[in-house]
Amino acid sequence: MFTIDKIYSLKNPKMIRKFLIVVFCGLLLTESQPVIAQRIATLAFDLEENPEFAFPVSVDLDGITHLADTLLQLVELHQGRTHSVPYQIHREGSRRLYWMVEPGNSPANRRTYELHHRQDVPTAGSLTVAMDEKAIYIRKKGRDLWQYNHAVKQPPAGVNPAYARSGFVHPMWSPTGKALTRIQPPDHYHHYGLWNPWTRAEFRGQTIDFWNLADKQGTVRYANTISRIQGPVFAGYEVLHEHVVLKEQTEPLVAMVERQGTRIYSLDANDDVYLADITIVLNAATNDPVVLKEYRYGSLGWRTTEKWDRYNSEVITSEGNTRKDADGTLATWCIVQGEIDEDYASVVMMSFPTNYNHPEPLRIWPENMYDRGDMYANFAPTKNMDWTIEPGKQNVLNYRFLVSANKLSAEQAERAWRYFAHPPKPSVTIH
Repeated sequence: MFTIDKIYSLKNPKMIRKFLIVVFCGLLLTESQPVIAQRIATLAFDLEENPEFAFPVSVDLDGITHLADTLLQLVELHQGRTHSVPYQIHREGSRRLYWMVEPGNSPANRRTYELHHRQDVPTAGSLTVAMDEKAIYIRKKGRDLWQYNHAVKQPPAGVNPAYARSGFVHPMWSPTGKALTRIQPPDHYHHYGLWNPWTRAEFRGQTIDFWNLADKQGTVRYANTISRIQGPVFAGYEVLHEHVVLKEQTEPLVAMVERQGTRIYSLDANDDVYLADITIVLNAATNDPVVLKEYRYGSLGWRTTEKWDRYNSEVITSEGNTRKDADGTLATWCIVQGEIDEDYASVVMMSFPTNYNHPEPLRIWPENMYDRGDMYANFAPTKNMDWTIEPGKQNVLNYRFLVSANKLSAEQAERAWRYFAHPPKPSVTIH
């Protein structure tokens, strides 16, 4: 064994070089050894069937550990091997740990993950969120997926200025970059891509129309950006909307406030599909209730691209209805899909089981709409009954849009909805 005294006693340069080489190699071996990870918890669940599309799951992280976010690593165990899984920690009161459950390569439906105490290298992911004076943009690998417009959009020249509004999504892009929404079409200047007004509401003894803007009874406007977030699992934002009464008011009166949050999920390795989770929280803004009256359309409406018509697009619902007979029926999900330019695009609109009046009534335009069959789709929870928004109570609607570059079947939509409506709840074993 070499000691300091022996180093000084070395006279032969060859012996000195030999000693230095041994020390250097020892240092290299030490540095290259992996740091032993301490297992904190095992997270496991069984799937009814192998998912075709990845979907998010989450657990309460603070119920497992209070280690700092940067000292954690998530791995999946499969056939005796482990691989690192991208995760994202989001604070919702307490911390929640999110990750994506990927389609498997084997028929085994048992999924097992481990949470380790280990200095992990942060993963940026390919989803980003950005904001400017006009809009909030969610992109993947630099390509636009989703645009929420917070600035007021004026109508075309010569059109009633009452049609101006803010707080809507346009474009919602397909994974291949095709716009799937349309705003201010000449037949309905008040249509704004993907937007969320109500058509007939009672407030303080008056009936207010927040949807049809030309009558100047009411409108919905963007009020503030609450948050923006991005990470390896999802990117998104939360905004505040005001449902404003204009009818017989010297100053606009806010009757109802709405928090609207959107998260986009997409695997880095799959550019053919993404998920958009939309949460809408409605609250009365005064001490008076707002009664959303029964009406054939209202809530989250989608005016689709003008490139879809009755000749190149189709509708399929969870109950087996098509565009010919879907309007007014109840559904847990609805596919709208078709050819667009040289590509194809599909969207599965999904309603969460706790939504008001779930399974929800649909508003689907008939095939002969404006002769060519322009497309419009809407989950309309008040299509067949009233909904009272009481002061002091939160009213929540949750939707998921699965947006794909491929044609989808009813069976695929049903499986995707089941993992949205009933996601697995991991069992947690703390070590």
